[in-house]
Amino acid sequence: MLDHEQIFHFSKATLLAGVATLLLVFHQIRHTFHETREAFVAFQRQKNRNKPPKKGKKAKKSASDDNEDDGIFVVAFFHPRCSDGGGGERVLWKSIQALGEMKEGKFIKRRTKMKKENSSSDLSGVKGKVSDAILTNCRNLSVVVYTIDEPHPNYDKEVMEKVRERFSIVMPSSLSVHFVHLHEVKDLLNKPKRLTMVAETWGTMKLAWYALSVVTPHVYIDTTGCAFTFVVAKILAGCKVATYVHYPTISTDMLSLVWQRRPSYNNNSQITTNPFITYAKLFYYAAFAICYGFVGSLADLTMVNSSWTKGHIQYLWKFAGEIHVVFPPVNTKSLKDLSTTGRENIIISIGQFRPEKDHTLQLQSFAKLLEMHDGAMKKAGVKLYLIGSCRGEDDQKRVDQLQKLARELGVQGHVSFVLNQPHSVLKDYFRRASVGIHTMWNEHFGIGVVEMMSAGLVTVAHKSGGPKSDIILRPWDFEKLSTLGSDKPTGCLASTAEEYARAQFEVLKKDPLSDEILQIREDGRISAGRFSDEVFMDSFKETVLPLFRNRPRLIFFWQE
Repeated sequence: MLDHEQIFHFSKATLLAGVATLLLVFHQIRHTFHETREAFVAFQRQKNRNKPPKKGKKAKKSASDDNEDDGIFVVAFFHPRCSDGGGGERVLWKSIQALGEMKEGKFIKRRTKMKKENSSSDLSGVKGKVSDAILTNCRNLSVVVYTIDEPHPNYDKEVMEKVRERFSIVMPSSLSVHFVHLHEVKDLLNKPKRLTMVAETWGTMKLAWYALSVVTPHVYIDTTGCAFTFVVAKILAGCKVATYVHYPTISTDMLSLVWQRRPSYNNNSQITTNPFITYAKLFYYAAFAICYGFVGSLADLTMVNSSWTKGHIQYLWKFAGEIHVVFPPVNTKSLKDLSTTGRENIIISIGQFRPEKDHTLQLQSFAKLLEMHDGAMKKAGVKLYLIGSCRGEDDQKRVDQLQKLARELGVQGHVSFVLNQPHSVLKDYFRRASVGIHTMWNEHFGIGVVEMMSAGLVTVAHKSGGPKSDIILRPWDFEKLSTLGSDKPTGCLASTAEEYARAQFEVLKKDPLSDEILQIREDGRISAGRFSDEVFMDSFKETVLPLFRNRPRLIFFWQE
């Protein structure tokens, strides 16, 4: 029999052996990722050498740049559905376009806190503020995108063409974009019916492992909100980690929703009516929030899309550094030239047919609008157009349910569904409509809201989230006799079906050519200019520039 002292020494030796084994495994993982990165760098360097040489002075300059460089600087974006056409994908491709401009030496065009005394975008104009290491890494930049799309010979070309057509984004010719296809493991992103957050988290971590095993970058940027992938990228692969957060995976509002037992699309009545299940879900959410806060704090650089998102991320990611608000890019330029006159009695809603968009509230408020003042709006022929994209079978079922609801409310003759149409069709509705409506509770930002304001629509958005904190900062007060003055409204805010119906009625009852309505349209358009592509590009460049200061260490110092 072993005495207590022997048991203690045996346990101590076992523990030390276990720690040593873990360190060796960790060492091997880091070394493997390091070799993976070096292999890709060698591949890109050889690819650059095989390019036909440039003529004249530019050729000599390129040669000198290559000589002073000790390797390609790789930036990878984790965005599995990069070929989709939503707002998140617009952020992705504008970010890549911004990096392409940085590669060509085009930094910040407008005056910012980093470069107040010199607003030149020329490379020589910022050398005094940007270190040689940053300039070198920008010149030798190579971009990687992790995607679950299946590869084919023309994939790269087709994606770039789709980006050009859908978003009017053209990549700089000097920028190399390499796609890593993860189609063989795309099932990892399938949503289960139970414990959705945990299952999705585990799936994205495994997907990130596969992605980084193919190409390990110097800088890993997540643009999908998958914070748990930072564990793989930062701890295991040793990358610098940056993130652009559109929406926190979990928030205090979600916890409040469960605590108050309020039914919603992600908190059904079976949970709200059962105290035991409610408390169990609260514990589950609280535990997940703690873990989410820990992994989120691993990011070296955090960008968020609104003040609302920043507030929630600051609360959850306790140990994160400075959090930067970088408003998402909106193509306001193509909409601001639409005339504010000649508008019809049309209300439009734009957005994907997802449950959180709450199209049900739109139909309910529209039914109340048609009943107000003895059906005045019905007699005026007011129409509601629900415009959006269907991503699959679930979205189509949702549209079918909405069409059924329209029939039940008796408004089917005044409601139309416009599905999966090109931007040219959407722009025509922007030109014709008088009112825009957006009903998502706690929308993280609200690109659709900005687009409608840019197009000259009087926009009614939900009194929460990004629309309240960042976009419609001066909502219309209907009790005031006039909106003309220093405190000019830029739109309307509402939260209930009655409030939405009232706001729409107040707009549509007035003469569309009245000074009051035209002023609101114009002021809304001017306010929307704060979220243009140009503003995003400059903000993004300024924010990510420190990531290029030096290269991360992917192996232990004694191995160098």
